[in-house]
Amino acid sequence: MACDLWRGDIEAYADSELSPERRMEFDAHLRECASCAADVSSRMQFKRAVKRAGRRYTASAELRRKIEQQIAPRTGISASVWIPALATAAVALLAVGVWIVSRHAAPLPSAVSEVVDLHVAALASANPVDVISTDEHTVKPWFEGKLPFEVNVPDLGGTPLTLIGGRIAYLEQSPGAALLVQFKKHRMSVFIFQERADWKRLDTASKMLHRSTMMIDSWSEGGLRYFIVSGTGEETIRQLEGLLRKAAQP
Repeated sequence: MACDLWRGDIEAYADSELSPERRMEFDAHLRECASCAADVSSRMQFKRAVKRAGRRYTASAELRRKIEQQIAPRTGISASVWIPALATAAVALLAVGVWIVSRHAAPLPSAVSEVVDLHVAALASANPVDVISTDEHTVKPWFEGKLPFEVNVPDLGGTPLTLIGGRIAYLEQSPGAALLVQFKKHRMSVFIFQERADWKRLDTASKMLHRSTMMIDSWSEGGLRYFIVSGTGEETIRQLEGLLRKAAQP
């Protein structure tokens, strides 16, 4: 019955329509309810699939020409003058609109959606890590030999953050490290992979990325690509970023 009370909020949660207070309560519920977490993940994946399909199919110039011929008046001298002009103006306005939208809502690489899915899956899992520890000296050696790069685990001592543990994760079929961090009642995921050329525009030095209710922080350091995914505030995420950058220093 307790779970049923949240079912009505799943769609609003996936659409980022919950209030901040309700979203925090729902985040806490997801950490304890694998069923709701799986439902949220499924809805997010479906929404992304619909968006990708919408961007995939674009009307050809030939189809546009045929439609214009069908709807254009066949008689009248004045119409032959203003119809092309109106069509040209409409196309110009459409081009401006597409340019504005592309400037403010350009589709991001699929890596962003995938790391959010990895984080949601961790929230839903009863065993979200393969090595359990609150000490970076235990987690770091566990990754040795499992990845083609060294994982520098941050020291969270003296901070409100706690390292739960780590596991191996895969992003676009490449292996990497996943660290799970606790902040109060929230969990934050850190993903570390070898850098790729198509991820360079993901850097979030000026503004974090958003997917549904999650915030994504990403940057490149020493040939590695870092992602932090969390529903916490930006200040906490930036704090964790600073600790990760410090750990990566030689």
